[in-house]
Amino acid sequence: MSLAVCLLGYGFAVAVFAPDVLLRATHSGCAPRMGIRLWVLAIGSVLVAWIAAVVLAAIDLLLARGDLGQVLAGCVAILHAAVTGAHGTPVQVGLAALAVLVVAGLVVLAARLGGALDRTRRHTHRHADAARLVGRWDHALGAVVVDAPDRLAYAVAGRPHTIVLSRATVDALDEPHLQAVLAHERAHLAGRHHLLLAIIRALAATMPRITLFTAGNRELSRLLEMRADDAAAREHGRRTLAEALLVLSTGSTLPPRALAAAGTAVADRAERLMFPPAPEQVRATRLRLGLAAIALLIGPLLALAQSGLCDAVISI
Repeated sequence: MSLAVCLLGYGFAVAVFAPDVLLRATHSGCAPRMGIRLWVLAIGSVLVAWIAAVVLAAIDLLLARGDLGQVLAGCVAILHAAVTGAHGTPVQVGLAALAVLVVAGLVVLAARLGGALDRTRRHTHRHADAARLVGRWDHALGAVVVDAPDRLAYAVAGRPHTIVLSRATVDALDEPHLQAVLAHERAHLAGRHHLLLAIIRALAATMPRITLFTAGNRELSRLLEMRADDAAAREHGRRTLAEALLVLSTGSTLPPRALAAAGTAVADRAERLMFPPAPEQVRATRLRLGLAAIALLIGPLLALAQSGLCDAVISI
């Protein structure tokens, strides 16, 4: 049972302290792919730690059989000592808050998260169907072109996935720039970025008070755009894509949940494309991101490798 307590504590610590560290490590956009993986690792480790803690506690109780009283007595003894302040006021306050927040959050998380994901899926599918209905499929572009005065270019998930361009976009961009924008949108769909964004947006909407999820939603949106930028720039050139982004960044209103080339941090992304970071800066950033990933993994791995570790921590 003490292992479950430690896993809950690990998840709480990462949720509270990781966002500022991760934002500083990934904000430069030098290594967006590693930055995406680091945010996913942090968010995933918190969810896995909290779920594993509940499962481990349930297993302890289910397998106790005749020793159920002993298991409960041990849990009660640990919690009673912490709640009464035997291990210090910080542990006392932290355990009380953790117990209330985590238990309540895990009870409602599955239902609310599932509902948010289902609403996102239905909305994007309806939007893709509507775009194909009102627009015209252009075989040469591999996209649906809709008659709209705003310069729009975005991808929406559906069956099949759809890239949507406005007539204003097609008229404003020449062939090289248009192909760069299309490559950006295809990179989103090929990388299944819509799935990752749907999950993190659902988490942020379900638990808006947890900064790790809300900050992760914003930062992952930015990093995924940079990741798609890199894919398109390798094929069509960094300058060509940057120029296309600036042409499209006219303040047009984009559909919610759309993956748009000019929808997020356009100025920062254009500057990054025109003035890429030096190789030394990229290597240093990757090293920091790698060390941060290792730090995220150490806590739960140590707890799982040695079940007595949590008893030692609690007894400090």
